[in-house]
Amino acid sequence: MISVAGLTFTYPGGSTPAIDNLTFEVNEGEVFGFLGPSGAGKTTTQNVLIGLLSGWKGQVDVLGRPLGRTGAEYYRTIGVSFEQPNHYLKLTARENLEYFRSLYAGDAESVEDILALVGLADDVDKPVGEYSKGMKNRLNFARSMLHRPRLWFLDEPTAGLDPVNAVRIRTIIHERQAKGVTTLVTTHDMHTATEVCDRVAFILDGRIATIDSPDALRRHYGRREVEVHWDGDMSVPPGSARYPLDGLADNAKFVDALRKPGIAKVHSQEATLEDVFVEVTGKKLT
Repeated sequence: MISVAGLTFTYPGGSTPAIDNLTFEVNEGEVFGFLGPSGAGKTTTQNVLIGLLSGWKGQVDVLGRPLGRTGAEYYRTIGVSFEQPNHYLKLTARENLEYFRSLYAGDAESVEDILALVGLADDVDKPVGEYSKGMKNRLNFARSMLHRPRLWFLDEPTAGLDPVNAVRIRTIIHERQAKGVTTLVTTHDMHTATEVCDRVAFILDGRIATIDSPDALRRHYGRREVEVHWDGDMSVPPGSARYPLDGLADNAKFVDALRKPGIAKVHSQEATLEDVFVEVTGKKLT
């Protein structure tokens, strides 16, 4: 769906490229994530791919065609949810979406259905200016999928959302993927990236440090160990111990630990995606 080679872009007046020699591909039906801190180049990359920025260098093909030759039809095929909500604040949610729905030819989602999907069914006729930040973000997200795009660009889709609505958004992303939608997510939220992305690209200072699946990265950089914690009793003090994952079934010390009184938890030592990012790039996801 997306093929990028040597993509470089410098903002007018700038001396350092915002994105520098990016090369990656996004497969059809994949959820692909750009994971990095603020200012890393994630949004700049998205803005190139959706045609908001010109003057870039390199080769970019989207939907089998060079990006510069896509035409108006391209915008009937893609959906974009920007990080910052941009709505007509004096209009209601229903009026906002009915207006944007009218801009697209062909089938589109029902305004009521799409608002219900993001948890705004009870607020469809409320002026958007009265919405909270999280509600505006969900309305932004709803608008981006109103016309059933094949290719979906989501910039920080769970930013500003409470845990319940963040789960709702991640569930919708999975559901759209099941229908064949290809999605590019830009985020610094490692939990969202872990939950929804098939592969992630770590980006820092405009360059890609590595690309792989979240699970593969966590396993590669994690410790192949199991940690056992026990609360103990009058005869055995509380404690914990780690054991190599390899040969675990034949490890007598591990089996003995499982017999300790008050076993509290047993878990493997996978790294979090944020741990991996710090190890690969030397920077934190802030």
